[in-house]
Amino acid sequence: MKRAIIPALTVLLAALLAPALGLAQSEPPSEAQTTTTGYNVWTSEYSVSRQQLESAIAPQFPRKLRYMDIFDVTLSNPRLGMDPAQNRMNTVVDAQISNPMLLPRPFNAVLSLSSGFRYDAGTRSLRLDAPRVDKVDSRDLPPQYAQQLTALGNTAADQLLRNYALYTFKPEQLQMNGKRFEPGKITVEQNAVKVEIKQQ
Repeated sequence: MKRAIIPALTVLLAALLAPALGLAQSEPPSEAQTTTTGYNVWTSEYSVSRQQLESAIAPQFPRKLRYMDIFDVTLSNPRLGMDPAQNRMNTVVDAQISNPMLLPRPFNAVLSLSSGFRYDAGTRSLRLDAPRVDKVDSRDLPPQYAQQLTALGNTAADQLLRNYALYTFKPEQLQMNGKRFEPGKITVEQNAVKVEIKQQ
């Protein structure tokens, strides 16, 4: 009899202490929420995986750009990577550059772009911030176009990535036990982006 009572008392004690310790959640996340992001009650962080970020940025590609009203540029095949040391996300894209008047044929290049993250309170969204081109690689583009290609990469980074929303928090994700929370520190890890949640 005593053995049966002890586990029940343990569960009851944990339920009573959880709110005081700040460990309780309002409701278990729905299936839609768990497929989008995950919440770690112990670290008070939401986690967005690299695969989820790839799915979020995929609609941006392929993308056609007109650079300086001279070059037609097609960007495609984005590959995402995480840079924890710089707290940034890397995006490598293929670029095809053409101009029948200046180039004998379309040329191919690879642009390595990167961006940070920020939280926009007005839209409750995790957005890309401060994008830039880190590297341009083209073996078949004439050397005299190297500077233009770098400038093109910065233009592409700005148009494609700046302020782009990767994830939007639902109102209920920022409310627990009758208290309101807001995202704080954003940390890039090897396979995910962690967003700290703190009480308002």
